Amino acid sequence: MFDVSFYKDKKVLITGHTGFKGSWMCQLLIMAGAKVTGYALEAPTDPSLFDMCHLADSMDSVVGDVRDLAHMQKVFEQAQPEIVIHMAAQPLVRESYKNPVYTYETNVMGTVNVLECVRNTPSVKSFVNVTTDKVYLNKEWEWGYRENEELNGYDPYSNSKSCSELVTSSYENSFFKDMDVAISTARAGNVIGGGDFATDRIIPDCIRAAEKKEDIVVRNPFSTRPYEHVLEPVVAYLMIAKAQYEDKKYAGNYNVGPNDTDCWTTGNLVSLFCDKWNARTGDSIKWINKYDGGPHEANFLKLDCSKLKNTFGWNPRWDVTTTMEKIVEWSHIYLQNGDVVACMKKQIEEFVN
Repeated sequence: MFDVSFYKDKKVLITGHTGFKGSWMCQLLIMAGAKVTGYALEAPTDPSLFDMCHLADSMDSVVGDVRDLAHMQKVFEQAQPEIVIHMAAQPLVRESYKNPVYTYETNVMGTVNVLECVRNTPSVKSFVNVTTDKVYLNKEWEWGYRENEELNGYDPYSNSKSCSELVTSSYENSFFKDMDVAISTARAGNVIGGGDFATDRIIPDCIRAAEKKEDIVVRNPFSTRPYEHVLEPVVAYLMIAKAQYEDKKYAGNYNVGPNDTDCWTTGNLVSLFCDKWNARTGDSIKWINKYDGGPHEANFLKLDCSKLKNTFGWNPRWDVTTTMEKIVEWSHIYLQNGDVVACMKKQIEEFVN
């Protein structure tokens, strides 16, 4: 694992910091002693991990829309960040079918605006654009996609993230090659963990059903996804940002996903949740298959992470079983009105140490 002490006193700007993944990143960076600025809309869920952890008390949290270039540029000018992690997005496939224009505005023009801010802020030395494993043209084959595969996501969310990758590549070729700033994109698998309250995500659906002691409804139990604990990509993004900050040769495109053994079907993942939850609580929750005929979503998807492993000697730390234990631990404490902040900090320390 990389040394988080690198981030002590570093000025880091995160877009999308009020989201699930952004909240975990902010907490880790605050614990590492970084000077964190966040730029995002208000927390996207209620309840919100960002709010319940009171992260705004320990950082400069700015409410703003990545579609607003003028506002974001002012924030960059004031913060003078050295490292920028771009995570702001409309992140849901189903929502992208309902609101495609907003999805493209946020995920494509939002990226353009962030890149413009980076281009016009000389203090920035390292920039990581967080996209998704869904950027690839999905051929439903059994092996993992590599970074040189064709980018062409199917649905508006996935496609807008493919566009975000292309925009980043264009800016790299057109502007950043002659500047003292390193640019990377990171394509993560399906991220799960404690504190996710989003709609249309399997783990939050599990927690909500467990809270009500209802059956868990699974729309597509046979879809295969690369599931990983939220700290896996968060730490990988920070590792990439650190490495290219110190040496531009590390800039590039990276897949961030679990080992092949942790590409699970949704049904098996939910069965694991039920086993772990019932063992901890004494409940007897179960799941039911209830395909609802929704819009197209990829059925089989996994990543080849050889590049990240070979470049940095990186390997996933927690497998899906351990990840589920951490999710159940956090979620049970939350439902018991316990100290979720202490649990979050404990899990971060366990992961990075």
